[in-house]
Amino acid sequence: MHFNRGEKDDQFLLNLYKRLLYPRLVEEKMLKLLRQGRIGKWFSGIGQEAIAVGSTLAMQSDEYILPMHRNLGVFTTRDIPLKKLMAQWQGKATGFTKGRDRSFHFGTQDYKIIGMISHLGPQMALADGIALADVLAAKQSATLVYTGEGATSEGDFHEAVNVAAVWNLPVIFLIENNGYGLSTPKSEQFKCKNLIDKAIGYGIEGIQIDGNNILQVYDTIDRIATNIRKNPRPIILECLTFRMRGHEEASGTKYVPQELFDEWEKKDPLSNYESYLIDQGVLNFDLINDLKIQFKRDITLHVEEAFNEPEPVVNTRQEENDMYFPYQQNIVEPENASTEKRYLDAITDGLDLAMQKYPNLVLMGQDIADYGGAFKITDGFTAKFGKGRVRNTPICESAIVGAGLGLSINGYKAVVEMQFADFVTVGFNQIVNNLAKTHYRWGEKADVVIRMPTGAGTGAGPFHSQSNEAWFTKTPGLKIVYPAFAEDAKGLLLAAIEDPNPVLYFEHKYLYRSLIGLVPDGYYTTEIGKAIALSKGENFTVITYGLGVHWALDYLKNYPDNEATLIDLRTLQPWDKETVKAAIKATGRVLILHEDTLTNGFGAEIAAWVAENCFQYLDAPIMRCASLDTAIPMNKALEDNFLAKARLAESIDKLLKY
Repeated sequence: MHFNRGEKDDQFLLNLYKRLLYPRLVEEKMLKLLRQGRIGKWFSGIGQEAIAVGSTLAMQSDEYILPMHRNLGVFTTRDIPLKKLMAQWQGKATGFTKGRDRSFHFGTQDYKIIGMISHLGPQMALADGIALADVLAAKQSATLVYTGEGATSEGDFHEAVNVAAVWNLPVIFLIENNGYGLSTPKSEQFKCKNLIDKAIGYGIEGIQIDGNNILQVYDTIDRIATNIRKNPRPIILECLTFRMRGHEEASGTKYVPQELFDEWEKKDPLSNYESYLIDQGVLNFDLINDLKIQFKRDITLHVEEAFNEPEPVVNTRQEENDMYFPYQQNIVEPENASTEKRYLDAITDGLDLAMQKYPNLVLMGQDIADYGGAFKITDGFTAKFGKGRVRNTPICESAIVGAGLGLSINGYKAVVEMQFADFVTVGFNQIVNNLAKTHYRWGEKADVVIRMPTGAGTGAGPFHSQSNEAWFTKTPGLKIVYPAFAEDAKGLLLAAIEDPNPVLYFEHKYLYRSLIGLVPDGYYTTEIGKAIALSKGENFTVITYGLGVHWALDYLKNYPDNEATLIDLRTLQPWDKETVKAAIKATGRVLILHEDTLTNGFGAEIAAWVAENCFQYLDAPIMRCASLDTAIPMNKALEDNFLAKARLAESIDKLLKY
């Protein structure tokens, strides 16, 4: 292994050695504890420390690094106390996640480190968002994100690199090519000779280095980061290394040929660098021994102190509350006159006012810039706010949702438009596993709104008409709003953007141009989590939302003698249980109506809650009226038959006759 010290002085070289030695000794301690049964799991990075240490030292202390579970050296080089790390690994109350998550699955703003989730690839999109925030703020910073060679096969890798390339984001995509994804060798993972060959397809530069040579790692990343701070663009950096232990210790290494171990043992980053420094006169055996004694003593002290840290105290209310960033909505009442607006125009007005109020708000979505979006909701926004804040995106929903979270982490707000709510499936993981769980896991907000053009009635067929709100109402950490009127469409959108928590905002496509209502002209917000009674009657209660509200209103208009209390939920997570309970208590009969399919639609949750909490008030069984348990057909007659509206009168008649 050839080392080139360049102009580095002895003190710098010695510091590199100390930084390299310390995580190796921590690793060795962890393996002993594992054999003793004092810890339950460990992902070893032995043999790969040069990448973590060299890259971290090359980055500025205020620049974000997004490492993985084999990058202990990132955390120690950023000087996170080992006692704190050990508390995290042991699930202690004083760990970064308070015992809620394992390993390096956490982030910390204090050290500008954003950890991974188990799905491996999603953190790369977060790096895009973090870097985008720096670019928009005219801050000359680089972002470093790790991935393994196995994760380069994931769509998240492609999407994140492609977005960074198209947007010229200063991101270093560092691939630790250690030869194996658990037991699968690289020959069974990709066909290209080198992973940097993938850079060609994105029109960016790819660099391959010896990941076990700490000086080469440091110099390369220092050079890249210095350059892309001034000339923003992404770089793929492939670091060749080898995993000397199992994927995690329990998996073993029997699947690895012994000759590979023999070959890479000679390339050990610590022993090679140590020999080099001895030759350079920077190190001697006495100093090495002294450092090891000192480090081992400190490691043992911190580890034992961490074992004595308190366990989490079980507090159910605290657990539930911590799913969300602490936030108390202050309702802004309308002050100005009202103007008749279409449902669509109310959304446009809300976005416009939010963009004016929040200079750190970024809109992202397919075709939303000059074209104005598929439904023209953002028409004219680029002229008013610029393409930096109104961003056309490639067709890559996962990366854009992840970039929204990255923007939030780095001080921005994001509104992401799904061109159709159906397309959210491609970004599902980022929503339910990153946005929803981030605050619970490590206390960070996820200030992202996902706009969801939803619903049927337009003959758009199975892939542009689904009502998929129930996919998300069961996911703690998300808020779900679903306005039925133009006034609420604006007020709830502004409330969602104000809220620092992730909000899915469902907007019904059928209502865009067909519904007109009075909308206050100025800035105002509607309370999230508060339902409204649109009518009062004693015969029965209808609980609904979205287009179902208008089906119910039409029914009551056509059957004036069937007086009913009509509840528009407006928010599905959290939903207004008290208003629902009061209505059922007054009427004794309840019909739950929604456009989604019957089985496991959100109405099932409402029905279960009513049965558990309002049984004593009921004079008839809880009834549901929903759409058929089929895909949504395109033909109008078939679609009309599919929708719940076709069975509404029959369902109410059945309820009243019971």
